[in-house]
Amino acid sequence: MVKKEALFWKPLKNGNVQCLLCPHNCILTPGQSGMCNGKQNIDGRLIAINYGETVSLAIDPIEKKPLYHFMPGSSILSTAPNGCNLRCPFCQNYSISVLKTHTEYISPEELINLALRYNSSSIAFTYSEPLIWYEYILDVARLAEKEGIKLVLVTNGMINEEPLLKLLPHIHGMNIDLKSMDQGYYRRVLKGDLKTVKRTISIAQEKTHVEVTNLIIPGDNDKSEDIEKLVDFIASLRKTIPLHFSRYFPHHKYTRPPTPPDTMRMAYEIGKKKLYYVYVGNIFLPGTENTYCPECGNLLVERSFYQTKIVGIEDGKCSRCSRKVDFVL
Repeated sequence: MVKKEALFWKPLKNGNVQCLLCPHNCILTPGQSGMCNGKQNIDGRLIAINYGETVSLAIDPIEKKPLYHFMPGSSILSTAPNGCNLRCPFCQNYSISVLKTHTEYISPEELINLALRYNSSSIAFTYSEPLIWYEYILDVARLAEKEGIKLVLVTNGMINEEPLLKLLPHIHGMNIDLKSMDQGYYRRVLKGDLKTVKRTISIAQEKTHVEVTNLIIPGDNDKSEDIEKLVDFIASLRKTIPLHFSRYFPHHKYTRPPTPPDTMRMAYEIGKKKLYYVYVGNIFLPGTENTYCPECGNLLVERSFYQTKIVGIEDGKCSRCSRKVDFVL
């Protein structure tokens, strides 16, 4: 294990420490680990015990993140730490985000070399919660910049403002989960904080490419007023932020049936009233995967599951009306 001191913490009395990375602000006695299982009080210092410890490594289509407006059609090297700072009872990756599992150390240099070897021009920190890998991501970023490799985060957005601002200059794209617009639900069910997530989205979309995902769960956040509130928040930032509605399936502690197709279609229709780009995932609904020019309706990008074809973009503009497209190409 590489013992890397955490960047955001403060010492307390009696050898205790407080982690300042996320809104949990865990206070840890000597030997104790935080909620995310990535930080531990070792001899009165906060140590990132998860530094470089990897649970997954794969080459994915960028659309799987999902990122539809970031280097469409490309492949991305994807990796993850073991742990998370939420406790979603429906987590589809709980075996690596909640449970402790086997990891292998991959140094920042090795990760960059893997990206170069497999001709991946970008790296995604994904699957579990990448923000608990903060120190590792920063070290990877310094090397990635020298090689022209872009970095992507697929995250729950649970991070304090100061570390977020320090990290963002090194991040080229983000997909941020917005699981509900109910603060009580965030605290009671997810063990998180909605205000923090909304702040993360608001700040990040001003500084890098951001897309948002909402998993629609029957009985939790599937009412039309729930969806309208979420769409209104995204639209209040920018109408050009892509919003992905994802279909729920039973996982972890949740056994209720999958989200009905009619609910997914309803969410899509509500989103399209106020946002330029709305997509539906984990289900095939014709017409909800493609990207059209919001100015003239020209088909810009055609998608079928993870097969992507750029058909209406020339020199970064719509091939019909010449509107600049809202893509990182």
